[in-house]
Amino acid sequence: MVVTGRTRLRRAREKGSHRREDLDAVLGAGFLCHLGVVVDGAPMVVPTVYGVEGDRLYVHGSVASRSLVRAPEGTVCVTVTHVDGLVLARSVFEHGVNYRCAMIYGVPEVVTEPEEKLRGLRALTEQSSPGQWEYVRRPSRKELAATALLALDLGEASVKTRVGPPDDGDSEDAELGLWAGVLPVVTTFGTPVPDPALPPELAAAVPGHIAGRAGARADGGAVG
Repeated sequence: MVVTGRTRLRRAREKGSHRREDLDAVLGAGFLCHLGVVVDGAPMVVPTVYGVEGDRLYVHGSVASRSLVRAPEGTVCVTVTHVDGLVLARSVFEHGVNYRCAMIYGVPEVVTEPEEKLRGLRALTEQSSPGQWEYVRRPSRKELAATALLALDLGEASVKTRVGPPDDGDSEDAELGLWAGVLPVVTTFGTPVPDPALPPELAAAVPGHIAGRAGARADGGAVG
């Protein structure tokens, strides 16, 4: 990855990285991102889903893409964050968060070529629900035309993480006799809930690629 003025690590540099494998790990553990873009002269941050294929990040972004069509040279920032725990120290000043975060900058392309749009939509679908692309009906030509998809190169990016206990274990506050530590944050998939419109025999027949995710961590980590 190229280090630029936007991705140069200035604060808490020991927590940062420009290694592609670290970026892949953060992106591979999620499916929800926030897309920051300027719309009509004002900043807008849109939560949306993403998928990765090779060196390209595909983002579903109808509102943002309408603005980018009007101003195709606009730079955007995509962020992906996983919160792993609350760091509860002996003083408020030392409180913090254990996290993994990636920031990607660039000028996105509005994907119009049908074959690439299909690849990008497959990446989005498989990022959040592996196996679902092969299970359900593919988009029709009309649906493809109505879907907005952005592609962003992964070359300008940075990663930051924070792990471990509070930083005040060897400070004067350690003598206060207060509990300190980390309160883990874990997001898991629950039991699949069938569509009420399904007939009983289909409602009970949850596909294996969906049923197998019940109880699994949504951020790619290990449960427990």
